[in-house]
Order: sequence, then structure tokens, then C-alpha cells
Amino acid sequence: MAAKLLNLEKKVSSQQAKRILLIEDNDINRMLLSDYLSYCKYRVQSLAQASHFFSTIDEFQPELILLDLKLPDIDGYQLLEQLQQNPEFSKIPVIIVSAFAFKSDQEKALRLGARRYFVKPVNLTALIMAIEEELTSIHM
Repeated sequence: MAAKLLNLEKKVSSQQAKRILLIEDNDINRMLLSDYLSYCKYRVQSLAQASHFFSTIDEFQPELILLDLKLPDIDGYQLLEQLQQNPEFSKIPVIIVSAFAFKSDQEKALRLGARRYFVKPVNLTALIMAIEEELTSIHM
């Protein structure tokens, strides 16, 4: 597993930094995940709430979005729906990172356009691998 992560880190670090938008309301989770993604050579913009979500997408132009579903100001499912309704933003892959562990939550998020779904606490190696797969698939 460690060798797999080291190979992945080399692959990630050899590329130009990809932009990831992280929406997570828990300060500690947001800081830890943001720091880890930065360590893995991604450019990260993070938000604690969704109030500036669409203006941040316009300005930052993320190549991938990591989204928590339980946010203080809007339901993450609503954000997914709004993203899918916008032709410009619907092409951005969304990976859910949520404490909602029920299969029905996962199915709903995937039905609304999420590409992947991770239940907290998240396996960071699996998350980075999923991010790389999604970023690779959009650039092919």
C-alpha cells in the first residue's frame, strides 16, 4: 500500500498542479484535507459554506470538486442539482466526501451527478487514486 501511494505521489508531482475546490464545513476536516491535497501537489481552494460556491468556480476554475453533503447554508444535494443544470459546470467531476453512510444517500448523490462517493473517515490513498482517475478521464 505504501509503495502504491509513493508511486501515485510521484505521478501527481510530475504533472502541473490540478485545481481542486473543496467544500467542507468542519474546520479541522477542511484544513487536514486541504493540507494533504496540497502536499500531493494539487492547488486547493476551500470553502466552509456554499454561499460563494459558484463565484469561486468562476474565479478558480476547478478541475474537480470535493463536496461534503451536510453544509450549514445549503444541502449538498441541491448544489449537485444546480451544478448539473449549468452546462458550463456540469462537466466538472464531483466527488462526495460525507459522513452520510447510508446506501440511499450514496445512490441519490450518484444519481444527481456525483462521480464517486467516500464515507468519512476517508481513506486518503483511495481518495487520491479516485481524484487521479477522474482527472485523467477528463483530459483524455
